[in-house]
Amino acid sequence: MSFNIAIDGPAGAGKSTIARRLAEKISFIYVDTGAMYRAMAYYFLTHQISAEDEDALRKACDDIQIELSYRDGVQNVILNGEDISGKIRKEEVGNMASATSGYSFVREKLLSLQQDLAARNNVIMDGRDIGTCVLPDAQLKVYLTAGVYTRAMRRYKELTEKGVACDLDEIAKDIKERDYRDMHREIAPLKAAKDAEVLDSSDMDIDQVVDAIYGMAVRAGLSSELM
Repeated sequence: MSFNIAIDGPAGAGKSTIARRLAEKISFIYVDTGAMYRAMAYYFLTHQISAEDEDALRKACDDIQIELSYRDGVQNVILNGEDISGKIRKEEVGNMASATSGYSFVREKLLSLQQDLAARNNVIMDGRDIGTCVLPDAQLKVYLTAGVYTRAMRRYKELTEKGVACDLDEIAKDIKERDYRDMHREIAPLKAAKDAEVLDSSDMDIDQVVDAIYGMAVRAGLSSELM
């Protein structure tokens, strides 16, 4: 039987970074569901489909094929045969993903792939509704959060280190708006699962968060035989 770890939380909480580090530490497969939604958002953007045009979005889903591949332990996102891993981290792609991920047909497109991966492998999966909807039977569910300013500053530093011009106030505004959309969408809203461990990382560094979740996993039944 596979061992699954679900990590949910708002935008900018560090879910992907933490999940990757922990997956390396315990030799699990990391499934970046956010990247899968971003891949769909990237397709919508490059085909100039509005987030409000539900009919066009629904039709476009039929033309989208997303695969995950792993090279040297790094996950690559393949959209219709093209590796777009380096193209999906822009702010506009993230905002489009947030705006379209509430559509049921978008979620259904990806749900079966995600659940199949988890059934066959020991995985760490992060997103907005992993513990509540995608992997409701995961052995460990974590709700990772941090204050809006902390999350905005982390994103600001990440972008400026890459040489991208950005505004801290605008980033904070975007995060607040994404939080509201994610928490109030009709389908699978962002919230902590009833049996999730809530972890606020505002005053923690990456290693401390990884160690904290590792400890939670051990308490939830993770053993050396699974690693």
